[in-house]
Amino acid sequence: MDKFDKQALQVAKEVVIKFIEVGRISPSNFGQNFDVIYKDVMRTITGETAGDGSREIIQGEEDE
Repeated sequence: MDKFDKQALQVAKEVVIKFIEVGRISPSNFGQNFDVIYKDVMRTITGETAGDGSREIIQGEEDE
């Protein structure tokens, strides 16, 4: 696990905990929400969503 993965997991965990505290997420739908939040955090940190290859497409367009 690289540095960005660890940071994204930590941030996503804190966001989900806060949402649970304020009642926006319940423990029963934690899995669905954590995945979405984690991917959004990863996209924000790295410029791509984990595994979607979007960063490669953007870099390829810049080379033209």
